[in-house]
Amino acid sequence: VRNSVHSFLLILFNMQGADYSILGLGATEEKGERAKLSNILGAIALADVIKTTLGPRGMDKILQSDSGRDRGMTITNDGATILKSIWMDNPAGKILIDVSKTQDDEVGDGTTSVCVLSGELLREADKLLQMSIHPQTIIAGYRLAHSVAQRELAASAVDHGKDEAMFREDLFRIARTTLCSKAVNVDVDHFARLAVDAVLRLKGSTNLQSITIIKKLGGSIRDSFLADGYLLDKKIGLGQPKRIEKAKILVANTPMDTDKIKIFGARVRVDSIAKLAQIEQAEKEKMRKKCMKIVGHGVNCFINRQLIYNYPEEIFAQNNIMAIEHADFDGIERLALVLGAEVASTFDNPERVRLGECDLIDEIMVGEDTLIRFSGCKAGEACTVVLRGASEFFLDEAERSLHDALCIVSQTVKETRTVLGAGCSEMRMARAIEEEAKVTPGKKALAMEAFAKALRSIPAIIASNAGLDSADLVSKLAAEHYKGNNKAGIDVFAGKVVTEVGVLEAYKNKTSVVNYAAEAAEMILRVDNVIRAAPRERKGRR
Repeated sequence: VRNSVHSFLLILFNMQGADYSILGLGATEEKGERAKLSNILGAIALADVIKTTLGPRGMDKILQSDSGRDRGMTITNDGATILKSIWMDNPAGKILIDVSKTQDDEVGDGTTSVCVLSGELLREADKLLQMSIHPQTIIAGYRLAHSVAQRELAASAVDHGKDEAMFREDLFRIARTTLCSKAVNVDVDHFARLAVDAVLRLKGSTNLQSITIIKKLGGSIRDSFLADGYLLDKKIGLGQPKRIEKAKILVANTPMDTDKIKIFGARVRVDSIAKLAQIEQAEKEKMRKKCMKIVGHGVNCFINRQLIYNYPEEIFAQNNIMAIEHADFDGIERLALVLGAEVASTFDNPERVRLGECDLIDEIMVGEDTLIRFSGCKAGEACTVVLRGASEFFLDEAERSLHDALCIVSQTVKETRTVLGAGCSEMRMARAIEEEAKVTPGKKALAMEAFAKALRSIPAIIASNAGLDSADLVSKLAAEHYKGNNKAGIDVFAGKVVTEVGVLEAYKNKTSVVNYAAEAAEMILRVDNVIRAAPRERKGRR
């Protein structure tokens, strides 16, 4: 009887169209086709936002904060910067942002490409879903296509790592490819050489801490240069030596501003000015002892992260020690690295403190500013890139552009293989996938063809962003590849298909883009239910 009543109630509720939920009050749920559509459209919308920045003729975006002031504004076409600044409510959009961050951390470039390719894969998958093809079938086809694409990409890669001259030329062309779409494309060859020269000083390391970038207003972007050694944008204390040879350097993070009375959270009562002077003298004596401990380390240069007041400066000047104050935290960590020192905070045991060394400390002029130069550092790979420009916005974008070039060049030094760019690699992968799809039975072949179409959309977007007829150029490019010309690509500056492209890209960058884009698309296609928790209740102030 109990089962019969239960069945009757279920039938009654279904007849009345009742919608029951096990979720708490205020929680929402999206199911089935609605959930799939919501995720796919959210990811496609995010990809469309940054799609116009792709390629050497991509457009810029203005990112403005709520304040609306100039200091809250950024002008950039860097995919990582744009995506980090976008607040997304759609969960699929957040997945694409996380994937682009991973690409930026691993390779340093290709953040726009991975997001755009993910969006195109999902756009093609949406067409298959409308044909009533199950998401798992699409995923299986995408996996087959992904393995074929990786195999073809590896077969097309060229390795000049054993030939120093040719490998240096490869690095230059890769840096040039990265910088062509950036703000510094007015003199892309100059900045490509800067990036290559700086990275080759690292002697195979991918740690960019030894390369410092300093921005200085004024001059032209062509006035930017690579300086040997480490430059610190600080000033030497008054009355102290401005030039030191064979420097022994103590790098510290310690308060040097307690020679005056500073008492917080307490009251001190004195009945005469003389007693107040005694307290001040005690503070001064405490600082003098601390300074003499520093002098006892046998150094001729003292660099502190915090402020150095007048009295300690006077003691250092009397002992012929150069004192540099208020070095910022990142700067002093990097400085300690290149000098071979450790940041000290106590000075009672000089034998436990590791001092830094360099051949020469002097001052140089950059524009109207004076910088401190450390030459002949213990870490010989240390160097500094000084960027010049007319505005802060331009300098910020130039720094982001150069950082991308440094990252991709340093990764290529580790993984020396290269592939052709300008849409050539995408067309080779697409052709290989289509050939494999012809011998693949079932609906998986449709998913493989969709994957190939998504790959072909990349050169189409690049051509479209340059104001060219993308459909015409891509069809001509596909024809060249089917004729057997595997080195054909699109020259967006000449507006035509060339039989042999001169654009090089890092193999690691290209394979990472395909990997992460396929993984992101697969993750989003697997979702058939979106459950949102109830918003937290906020009680009003009493």
